[in-house]
Amino acid sequence: MLTKQFSFVAVLMCLLTGSTFAQSIIKGTLLDASTEEAIIGANVSIEGTTTGAITDFDGNFSFESKETGNKVVQISFVGMKSIKKNVTLDGTTINLGEVSMQSDAIGLQEVEVMASIAVDRKTPVAAATISAEDIETKVGNQEFPQVLKSTPGIYVSGAGGGFGDSRISLRGFDSENVAVMINGVPVNDMENGKVYWSNWAGLNDVTKTMQVQRGLGASKLAVPSVGGTINIITKATDAEKGGNVYMGVGNDGYLKTGLSLSTGLMDNGWAVSTSLSKTTGNGYVDGTSFEGYSYFLNIAKQINDKHTLSFTTFGAPQTHGQRRTYLQQEDYDKYGKRYNADWGYKNGQEFNSNENFYHKPQMSLNWYWTISDRTDLATTAYVSVGKGGGTGLTSNAAYSDRLNVNDHRTYEGIIDYDSFIGANQQQFDASNGDNSSVYYASNNNHLWTGAVSTLTHKINDAWTITGGLDLRYYKGEHYQTVDDLMGNPYYVDNSNKSVGSQQLGVGDKMGYYNDGIVQWQGLFGQIEYSKNDLTWFLSAAGSHQAYKRIDYFNYSDGPNETDWQSFFGGSAKTGANYNIDEHHNVYANAGYISRQPFMNAVFLNYKNDINTQATNEKIASGEIGYGYRTRGFKVNVNGYYTFWQDKAFTKTVFDEDGQSYSANLLGVDALHKGVEVDFTWQPTRKLTITGMASVGDWKWLNNLENVVIYDDQQRPVDEVNVYMKGAEVGNTAQTTAALGISYEVLPKLRLMGDWNYYGQLYADYDVTRLDDPAYNNTSMYQLPNYNLFDVGASYAFGMGGFDGLVNFKVNNVFDTDYAVQGQQGGLNETGQTTLNGYYMGVGRTYSVGLKMSF
Repeated sequence: MLTKQFSFVAVLMCLLTGSTFAQSIIKGTLLDASTEEAIIGANVSIEGTTTGAITDFDGNFSFESKETGNKVVQISFVGMKSIKKNVTLDGTTINLGEVSMQSDAIGLQEVEVMASIAVDRKTPVAAATISAEDIETKVGNQEFPQVLKSTPGIYVSGAGGGFGDSRISLRGFDSENVAVMINGVPVNDMENGKVYWSNWAGLNDVTKTMQVQRGLGASKLAVPSVGGTINIITKATDAEKGGNVYMGVGNDGYLKTGLSLSTGLMDNGWAVSTSLSKTTGNGYVDGTSFEGYSYFLNIAKQINDKHTLSFTTFGAPQTHGQRRTYLQQEDYDKYGKRYNADWGYKNGQEFNSNENFYHKPQMSLNWYWTISDRTDLATTAYVSVGKGGGTGLTSNAAYSDRLNVNDHRTYEGIIDYDSFIGANQQQFDASNGDNSSVYYASNNNHLWTGAVSTLTHKINDAWTITGGLDLRYYKGEHYQTVDDLMGNPYYVDNSNKSVGSQQLGVGDKMGYYNDGIVQWQGLFGQIEYSKNDLTWFLSAAGSHQAYKRIDYFNYSDGPNETDWQSFFGGSAKTGANYNIDEHHNVYANAGYISRQPFMNAVFLNYKNDINTQATNEKIASGEIGYGYRTRGFKVNVNGYYTFWQDKAFTKTVFDEDGQSYSANLLGVDALHKGVEVDFTWQPTRKLTITGMASVGDWKWLNNLENVVIYDDQQRPVDEVNVYMKGAEVGNTAQTTAALGISYEVLPKLRLMGDWNYYGQLYADYDVTRLDDPAYNNTSMYQLPNYNLFDVGASYAFGMGGFDGLVNFKVNNVFDTDYAVQGQQGGLNETGQTTLNGYYMGVGRTYSVGLKMSF
């Protein structure tokens, strides 16, 4: 009996021993070959099995396998070339060490250099990077800017809720003070600095990575990075052959289809990648149906190991209805949260007073030249051709005699355009056309060409110098055209002073007609020291900007052209990062910007009236930061201080004859300061928790009193007082917070949840209208704080030679009602600010997308 028991124990021990030997451990660290940064979220598995792991944010992976013998470890990550490693599993630990992954795109590293992508624990700026995978899993059917809403310092407003109408503010600064760059090319409007995201609605499909650099940023160009810089890197030519097809559906008729194909790098050195998509829907807000397309083409040629040429073109033609009218709470209570007062039906078809239509293709030719082991030259020449605008209703009648669409509303609150047209015809007949309304299109076309060339020379292992040239030429055409006569045979317009009264038909120019021409020449340079634990840089940029305006309507003797109005500006900044040890780092930066005024501050009264007092805006900014990294956890904390002097404001007043006059209000100062923190915690390889908090204090600093406005004969017309001292900056949430959770519940199945908080959101207002001293004794109108919750899921699978990915997303899960943007009114009888109206934010939405890659 004892012998049998001993034999059983011996057999059991052998089985256990055999089982132990079969448990092999595979581990290693995954790094980006170009930046040497850890790759987070890559899949590492035994080929043909579900056994594997996902890299943590240190790039580490480790997993056990019961397999034995010769096997293949497969490593894959979006945007990188897949890697296969042959291993022999024999029950021991196999350490693959540091594994470097190369980009799957040709020329991407050179583009990142041109775009000045910040590197963690090296570049001394506050930055957040969003990958293509983040965009794919988190955007859903939301607009492209929404992927940034959990980034410190950023407020993303859906504005009226139309497709592409979102706006971004960064540290309290609107888009004209945030530099937006695509592949290192600036895209802020050359006349007013704004960024219209509807022009870039196709970026969801082609963005490879996006980085937000808060504050001065790392860009070497003389760009308006007062609040920060948004660097968008699009897809380049794929180095490997393949493609994918995509289909997504969502609420309110949302439908998106897309196709991407790539030849990969062929034996002759050529490679071609292309993608196309179409997006349609009814829109969450009533009367905001949309139709959009996007296209992308990249052709690359590796001439030899010294030269690479890459041609890229992409664009996103689109048309969408808008909601521009701010509404009161009783409007939403009566008609619902989707209510839009700007639309109705005309001849049985949906018709919106405010419709946006635009197409802004951008084409670029990049040349990358490896001059030597230490010297590289990256040059891009680009052209952008924009065409489109927006619509509206106007009249040639006096304001008191104009037709009001509110007199032609149905019980449901929408506009009965057939009734409006009938009244318009009657008014036309009664006045021989002198008191009629017309539906017009405001056209804003442009031609923009430019070139950026960057030379980088590595002096030795520690010192690097960079220098370059930034050239731009821009011509904008601005005019209105008759789009619909609203039932009448013609429209009478008196805007063209050189010809007098005209009877216009569809397509004829009306209202205004002028060109704005801008030229820009910039030089930039930087010296950088990086060795061991210290990185330091000093950069400077200078630019010349000149404006010219041609007016075709406002002068009786015909077109009137101004001389060039020139302004010089520039920037200087410095910063350093020191890695105390492998866990702790600190950094600081400081800089000064002298920025040229925008075009509307140079030419006043919507004419060729030159503002001789136009002056540069001056911005001084500084920031300090601290970072902590340990296995499974990292956190960043930073504080910033931005002092803004001579912000350009124009004030318009009217004389006793009703003639308008405008002038610059000089000496307007503001202070933006705050603290930001963000963290990532990965307690297990399956669970990732992210969070951030941002607390800002953004206010105007001073009043302006007894500012005299003169007419064109330099005679005083009026005095202006502005009482803005202590007024909170409006139209952006000064306090934000976010928490995100991602958990792999099953192999390849990941669940996600996000919470976002918005506080200290003040309504939008015109600073120049704060003309009562009582404004110094009250706060600006504050909209209610609000919380939003989103959930999502993604599942990856293989089927028939395809790699499949399903994404499911629900935004605003609890269908929260909130004011995303409001317009401040005047003061009430108690001296408190009032609200003219607000836009209700988008309620619960959902989307499901399927991508099959091959």
